[in-house]
Amino acid sequence: MIDIRRIIISQLLCLFAWQLNAQSLQTDLLIIGGGASGTTAGIQAARMGAHVTILEETTWLGGMLTSAGVSAIDGNNALPSGLWGEFREQLHQHYGGPQAVATGWVSNTLFEPSVGNSILQQLAAKEKQLQIFFNTSWTGVKKINGRWQVSFVRNNRPGTIEAPLIIDATELGDIMAATHTAYRTGMDSRLETGEAVAPLKANNYIQVLTYVATLKDYGAGADKTIPRPAGYNPDIFRCCCANDDPYSGNGGKMNCDHMMQYGKLPNHKYMINWPGCGNDYPLNVIEMTREARTKALQQAKLHTLRYVYYLQTELGYKHLGIADDEYPTADKLPMIPYYREARRLKGVATLGFNHVANPFGQPEAYYRTGIAVGDYPIDHHQEKDPAVPKIDFSKAKVPSYNIPLGSLIPATTDGLIVAEKSISVTNIVNGATRLQPVVLQLGQAAGALAAISLQQKIQPRQVAVRQVQQALLKAGVYLMPYIDVPKEHPHFAAIQRIGATGILRGTGIPHTWANQTWFYPQRPISEYEFTQGLLTYYPDARKLTPTGQDLTPAFLIKAWQTAGITVTYDQIAAAWHELQLSTALHESLPLNREMAAVLTDHFLHPFDIPVSFTGAVQP
Repeated sequence: MIDIRRIIISQLLCLFAWQLNAQSLQTDLLIIGGGASGTTAGIQAARMGAHVTILEETTWLGGMLTSAGVSAIDGNNALPSGLWGEFREQLHQHYGGPQAVATGWVSNTLFEPSVGNSILQQLAAKEKQLQIFFNTSWTGVKKINGRWQVSFVRNNRPGTIEAPLIIDATELGDIMAATHTAYRTGMDSRLETGEAVAPLKANNYIQVLTYVATLKDYGAGADKTIPRPAGYNPDIFRCCCANDDPYSGNGGKMNCDHMMQYGKLPNHKYMINWPGCGNDYPLNVIEMTREARTKALQQAKLHTLRYVYYLQTELGYKHLGIADDEYPTADKLPMIPYYREARRLKGVATLGFNHVANPFGQPEAYYRTGIAVGDYPIDHHQEKDPAVPKIDFSKAKVPSYNIPLGSLIPATTDGLIVAEKSISVTNIVNGATRLQPVVLQLGQAAGALAAISLQQKIQPRQVAVRQVQQALLKAGVYLMPYIDVPKEHPHFAAIQRIGATGILRGTGIPHTWANQTWFYPQRPISEYEFTQGLLTYYPDARKLTPTGQDLTPAFLIKAWQTAGITVTYDQIAAAWHELQLSTALHESLPLNREMAAVLTDHFLHPFDIPVSFTGAVQP
């Protein structure tokens, strides 16, 4: 006979035990993903007073630049913006200066992934209002009474956490999909984006991913050759390099020793992330389930092991073995692959090639709303799939650029900000915005936007652009990518603000692998150039009769009067020393661009005039 009471008691005890194990939490800001952008978003939001929780599946912070092993920074060497600059400074201190991290020819900043994780963990630990749940996988998300409720499993224990605001910092934009937020994948049609370099028809091709390996030099005579991987075929790797002359051998292939120096890290380690005939792997897992992704990615990992075996056996690098002191994994390979492309948000602003190539000639003045900068060229890895439409990159050259705030904000979904590689850009532009320093900045901008949204109890799309930019400037972030006005410059903030108005514009130059934009602070400025810059903000400036002569304090005073601001020469003279303008002042002094920017910022405050997410001036 069944004892009903015993069954009921047993069920109640099980329920009670489950409730004890289940975690029900609340936070101001929930960040899903502790990768590059999730980490910086959490730090910035916490610094601005928000209570922040990050859910991270691994035991590390940093995502692609640590957990995925891409520990050679691409770009922004001359633009150490915000937390990216803080991170790099910590690397310099750890290794002994800039030269100590310039170990490989692909980058000026290379480091061991475990060191990168340690630095990010230390930066995060300083923020008392930031908590991080490692070994935590989100399992569902829904909205209840205007608040998000996210279910998760942490160390095999289920739980839920509620928050009014979420940042999607996942590697592939998974929260966007789960919340039914509109997004794009694949290559866009030029008919939709107006990008002449894009294919005629849209398709679902994305950039290849890479399962990176970190090798270590175990010394001459060591044999660290791994077991022969299943399906190994050396022929598919033979085109990766050629042991011929120092730089180009048979068929234009690179010398093999030179190739290996590509990703040389400190302490005799090597990042194996070689394109083309190396370990790039064509695989689109974006719309797969977590389980299906894990299974599919085993093939990408196997491909990398085959390449490592090729390096060891065919090229003679048997003394280079998989590093045993980097990743906390059984196979000592990175915890995640390097995803170059993800879902892309349909945001309130979408940055396209034309905006990057010619920012001042577009209907949208997105440059006025910039919150992150980059100088890396548009770079797509597609060589391994012959079906992918080819892009003529000789026609896709761009200067350095900035990214609009609206690219982080969904056009419709409330309570959501998007970061990482899933921001609202076209497929073409993603080839430049996907790099590590840019993504670190995108996270910082997302954190600032979130903090202000929470403080003011409004939706992210209702937050004032200039307020977010001012918070970022305070944190040492570049709004404009001026290579010749570093953040240590005494007038960095003023020139950044005036640049973001467009009253004085920089000059962009496509330049190999480090594109440039110059402000030319010491260059003279004419009355005409200055007047043209004022017109967008102050239409009455059309009453002026400027010439091509150099701008002087006298003309400057006259120009400001058309904007409704009365300033005397004596007031300029009184402020001159305070503003650290060193040249001796006199009424007919030819003003340079730095002087014009600093004085206009100080007396006119045009940056305080609101702009929309398209950069339209809202007087």
